Formats: sequence, structure tokens, C-alpha cells
Amino acid sequence: MLETLNQSLFLSINAGPTSSAAARLLGVAAAELLFWLVPIALLIGWIFGGRRLRHALLVAGIAASAGLFLNQALGLVWPHPRPFVIGLGRQLIAHQPDPSFPSDHLTVVWAVAFSLLGASGTARRIGVAAALLGLIIAWGRIYVGVHFPFDMLGSAAVGCLVSVLTWIIGGGQAVRILQRTLRIEQFVLIRLQAALRKNQQFNHRSQSF
Repeated sequence: MLETLNQSLFLSINAGPTSSAAARLLGVAAAELLFWLVPIALLIGWIFGGRRLRHALLVAGIAASAGLFLNQALGLVWPHPRPFVIGLGRQLIAHQPDPSFPSDHLTVVWAVAFSLLGASGTARRIGVAAALLGLIIAWGRIYVGVHFPFDMLGSAAVGCLVSVLTWIIGGGQAVRILQRTLRIEQFVLIRLQAALRKNQQFNHRSQSF
């Protein structure tokens, strides 16, 4: 019964034979391109963010990695076929016929989103944006025919689980990683500043002669 509901929901979202070119283009963009906004946002946040934001981003990265690992285990235990493997619906993008449950894309996005929602300030705002972005990506992955709706529910469950566990178990480890990273950054900056001062002194002496 659940599988029948899953397939019915899929067919109601998947691109039909009468879907417009604009809708297909939007679906492909949502399925393949929007995902990359998440790692880009994490990178920008890491470069320009403060210590608190970086800590939350580290937790999010650990959670996303743990989610992908858990997905592999779930795929081995329950290798649910993708829609196009069973000849259901319409496929708009090429994809490997590997297990569909849960979606790796959405697991990463929602693991990041739930992790950042557990923080505060800028991190929480990024988390809200990531969660909303995940809904659009989820629609796109179903629309182009590579995932079922229940794959997305599974990703949300995995993302929520690993984010909570990471904050509980890995939060302290993230602090230690952050501390080591900051020490390395400070060391590199000190070396760069010393090299610049030495170069300026050398140029000044050269001009004096």
C-alpha cells in the first residue's frame, strides 16, 4: 500500500508528456544545479564567518558526511529501485541505476540545514535557507524522474538524525578541529606578514642605494 502511494505521488509530480520546455528546464536546474549552492554557501561562511559560525559549519560538514555513510548502508539493506529502472514516469536526466532510497543530494542538504538550525544567528539563517532550498531540490529530483517522494522523506529523516547525533557526539570534536584550524591560520598569517615586512625592508634598502 505504501509503495502504491509512493508511486502515485511520484506520477503526480513527475514531468508529464505535456510539460512545457520551461518547466523541464526549471526541473533540471533544480535537480542538478541548486545543490551546489549549499557547498558554496558553506565555503563563503567559512572564509568570512566568525568562530561561532565556523563551529556550526564544521558540525554541518560532519553530519553531511555521516548521512552519506548511513545512506550507503541503507542502500545495501534495502536497495529500492529508481523510477526509471521499473519503467515508471518520465526521465529527463541521465543517472546510474543505483538504489534510490534515500537521496544523497537531499541527505547532504538537509543534514546541513538541520545542523545549522541547531545553532544561532547567521548559522540558523543559513539553515533556514538550506531547508527551503532542499524542498525545491526535492521537487526537481522527483520531477526529472530519478527519485520517489519517499526517498525525500528518508533523506529528511537521515538528515535530522545525523545532525542531532553530531551535535551531541561530535560537537566537542568540531571545537577541537576548529581550534587546530585557527592555530594553523594564525601561523600562516604570521609567516606571511613576516615575509611581507622582509620584502618591504629589502625594497626600501634597494631604493636607498
